[in-house]
Amino acid sequence: MVDEAMSLFEEMKHKNMIPDIVTYTSLIDGLCKNHHLERAIALLKEMKEHGIQPDVYSYTILLDGLCKGGRLENAKEFFQHLLVKGCHLNVWTYNVMINGLCKAGLFGEAMDLKSKMEGKGCMPNAITFRTIICALSEKDENDERKFSEK
Repeated sequence: MVDEAMSLFEEMKHKNMIPDIVTYTSLIDGLCKNHHLERAIALLKEMKEHGIQPDVYSYTILLDGLCKGGRLENAKEFFQHLLVKGCHLNVWTYNVMINGLCKAGLFGEAMDLKSKMEGKGCMPNAITFRTIICALSEKDENDERKFSEK
């Protein structure tokens, strides 16, 4: 399906129809969900080269794909790049990064990021708290299992 979507995208361009931010972001989302992260990154770059500035949703979708694709270090670098660039990140963006950190067992970093988001005026929501609470609960269950196995 991803290949068909990309073919249609190419056909669209050949017919002199200019893809907009929604088209690019939709394709990036599909590529990420189907584990084509390099293609998604290349498409984001192409988007910028064609003068279409990605928005927080475009960036968050790619960030989520990197986290879920096992590329947390790339996600952390990309997230830091967005902060340095001055992008106004929303609670969804922070939640994606917090979830990625929690899934990797980096609870301290997740809590630090929660504090930083608050410091930037982005208030955590129920998903932020639930993500951290669930991750910490799972950690405790795993620790208890390891202890009982000894």
